[in-house]
Formats: sequence, structure tokens, C-alpha cells
Amino acid sequence: MKTSDFLIEADKKLLYSYQQEDVDAIFKQFEHATDNYRLLYQLPTGGGKTVIFSEIARRFIQETGKKVLVLTHRIELCKQTSKMLKQFEVKNKVIDSDVKTLEEESEFECFVAMIETLNNRLQGEEFNITNLGLIIVDEAHFNSFRKLFSAFTHCKFLGVTATPLSSNIKLPMYQIYNELIVGKSIKSLIENKYLAVPETYCYDVGLSSLKIGINGDYTVKSSDELYTSDAMQHHLITAYENHCIDKKTLIFNNGIRTSKYVYEVFREKKYPIRHLDNTASSEERKEILKWFKHTPNAILTSVGILTTGFDEPTVQCVILNRATRSLTLYFQMIGRASRKLPNKDQFTIVDLGNNVARFGAWTDFVDWHYIFKYPEQFIHHIKSDVEIEEHFQYKMPEEVKLKFKNTKDLHFDIEKAYRVAIQKNQKPRVVIDASMEQHAAMCVDNATDLKEAKILARLLTDDIFYRVKLYTICLGNATKNYREWLIEEYITKLPVLIGKLYRQRIMDESDE
Repeated sequence: MKTSDFLIEADKKLLYSYQQEDVDAIFKQFEHATDNYRLLYQLPTGGGKTVIFSEIARRFIQETGKKVLVLTHRIELCKQTSKMLKQFEVKNKVIDSDVKTLEEESEFECFVAMIETLNNRLQGEEFNITNLGLIIVDEAHFNSFRKLFSAFTHCKFLGVTATPLSSNIKLPMYQIYNELIVGKSIKSLIENKYLAVPETYCYDVGLSSLKIGINGDYTVKSSDELYTSDAMQHHLITAYENHCIDKKTLIFNNGIRTSKYVYEVFREKKYPIRHLDNTASSEERKEILKWFKHTPNAILTSVGILTTGFDEPTVQCVILNRATRSLTLYFQMIGRASRKLPNKDQFTIVDLGNNVARFGAWTDFVDWHYIFKYPEQFIHHIKSDVEIEEHFQYKMPEEVKLKFKNTKDLHFDIEKAYRVAIQKNQKPRVVIDASMEQHAAMCVDNATDLKEAKILARLLTDDIFYRVKLYTICLGNATKNYREWLIEEYITKLPVLIGKLYRQRIMDESDE
């Protein structure tokens, strides 16, 4: 933390100066606001939203003498919020499934509730919170909270979210909230050492087989089919071994089938991995998360369940083993590893779903005011997968090039080789064979033994995907299945070809 940024005391809890500035800005908006005024506040994951709205609850109770209700969408968030409020000396009660009435309502200044639980309780007249003045909505982009607003028209509302974009495009947030306040940007929080610095590695993935469902995102079925393929599993393992090995890693998937498949593949390679999805019992979830917390270099592959209500600052790497068209989900997944610790200044992002190409880098400027006012236009202009693939050009990373420093020219012109083959009336397949021979020679020329040569081949996965894509574009009428088959065949045959070339080199040297 920079020394000029002093902590400002708020009773027993400390706020950073930017957090206090945002609290003051929110109260200024509330000064002349009427009942039922709805204010939305945006701050990136890791910026301390729970700390901020806990201080707002404390100060609101102190200044107005009225009570506060905090709404969340998951029981884990209820418990975390209640704990934070207690640190601010706010006497609060969680309204869970065990709470049927509020006989002791006068003893508390603040209540924390899940939306569905509170909605069920409000159906009965015996359940009533008196002298309520402010409702705070955590993860406000979820539209499930909307159903309760009509029951509290005498209150002010504060929605809090990292992404002010509604989860339901038919219910835009500008119809729910009167105004938006935008907090510090991700870039600013990184520059001032509040968040860790990301290292991002993007992989070109062919997503033409994915289908978009009624919710606007890719369907689980089509995602499972793509991400359980041998080619994609090889891609994932290679990416992990190149960038995340020996780091505590979260792998996000779109389907349970994919996550379980990932678990089996990593377990077969003896990596410490567990799988978690929403079918796990609370006991299983607790045990798995405890294991993940206390296991060095642990890997946790999951589906959806860890995007909110999960805080494990020791995560060093996130792998997006899925594509998404949800900007909110994109930021939530990456945010799981962005927490900064005394011994953690950086974290790693591995993108296997063209998500960075679709939304921009995690640190890029985002005009949240525009997205809040014009969500339809924003969604309409999200890049299509065809557009992303057409403009993608693979560039071998410098650290990979260094591994092949004995090879003078690492480039292979697929398009030129294809034109030459056609002119010579050769079968197009000779292009792929020539590409494989060049890759094999690169590995052998830069290794001291056969084992090292085959290890080097793993670094060429991205180059293989890109070359095969260019080759199938040259063919013109190649199907998705053919492209996937060709990638798998290439990856399978390359080590064989490396072995053959290595042995030939040994024989040639012995003859000299």
C-alpha cells in the first residue's frame, strides 16, 4: 500500500481513503432523496464492497435512527455480510429458514436475508420490520430482488455490484435504479496496490460449434461437447503446465460433465485436484473448500458455484475453461484471484474461451455509465465468434521462442504451402505433413535427448491449433469435426515423428 494513502478510522473498523470517499458520495446522493429513491453503486471485485456498505449501514443507523435491511442471493453471502456488520458494531440478525417470526425485532438495528426466504416470510402478516429506512441489495445485477421492491416503497435503496448490467436483458437496470455511482477502476486499484497485477495468456479456440441459449449465453450441452474433446483437454493441460503449475488454481467450466472430465484428466496425471458443483451437499462443499484452502498448489475445478460468495485470497491462477457472453461472469471469474496479499503481488489468467478478445482485457477501461444507460446497444456490439476467429493471429510468446533458439525460422506459411501444393497437383494433406516435419525438427534441434524433445512439443499446442485453423480455411469446406480430428491426429502423431527424426539423427551421427 502506498504510504500516502492513510487508513481512515470508522469506529472499530478501518476504511481506505477511496472507500471513505465513496461512502461520502453515496450519503450526499441520499441527502435530498425521497423515499423509494434507488441508487446503484459499482466497484470491482476486491475493492471492498461489503466493507463499504457495512459502513453505510452503520452510519445510516447512527444518523437517522432507522433500521437497515441487507438482501443477498446466497446463504454464504448472508453469513459473510452478518460477520462484517458485526465488525462495524452493527447489531444484526440473519433471517434464514429457521426464523419464522420477528418477535425480537426491536433488539436489532439491521437484518440480513436471502431474497427467497424473505419473500416467503412477507406473505404472512406476523412478519414485519418496523422503522425500516434503507435496503442494501448485494450483487444487485440479479433481478430476483425486483419482486421485493414494491413491499418497501417507504425506504431508500442502495444496489451494489461489480457490473451494473442486468442478468436479464429484458429487465435493464436503468428501469430499476434512478442513478449510478461508479467507484475506482480496476486499473486504478492495481496502480495503488489494492489489487494484484494480472498476467494474461490467451488461446485461440474455435467456438463455431457453440450454441447460444435463451438466456443469451452458450448452452451447457454445446460447451460440454467442445470442452470434453481430446484436443481441448490437451489444450487445458498444456496451458496449466505452461503457466499455472505449482500455483493454487481455479478452473471454471460451463458444465458438470466438463468439470468432472477435467478432474479425471488431472487426477490421472497425479495433480492435486478436486471437483465442486451445485449438487454437492453443504458438508461436501465445506470439506472441499477447506482442502483447497490448506493444500499447497491445489486445483479446484468447478461449475458456477464459486463465482460469487467465495473468497479465497490465496488463489494464484484462474483458468477460464469456457466461453461466456456474460460480462458479469467474465469479471466475477477473474476477480476470484485478484486479491492482493503481502506475499502475492501477481496472479495468472488463462483464457481458453476467447473471452478477452470478446470483452477486452480485465484491466481495460469500461464505460459503466454507458452500459447502465444503453445495455441493449452494448450487448448488440459484443464481438461474434466468427469475427474473433477471423481476426486472430497467433504470435509465439517470447518465452516459448527462447526454448527453440537453435531454430533459425520458426514460421511456417500454411497458405503459401497450400498454394504450392495445388499448383503441383498434390494432395492438400502434404501441407500438414510438412508442418509436422518442421515442428518435429524444431523439437529435436533444441533438445539434448528424446524426452526433452517430446516435452518441447507441448509448447507448440497453440501453434498447432492456429496452423490447423489456417489449413481448414484454405480447404474452404472443412467441417468442425474434421478440424477437431485433424488437431487430435496432429498432436498424437507429432511425438511419433519426433522419435523417428531423433533416432535418424543418432544414426547419422554414428555413421560420420
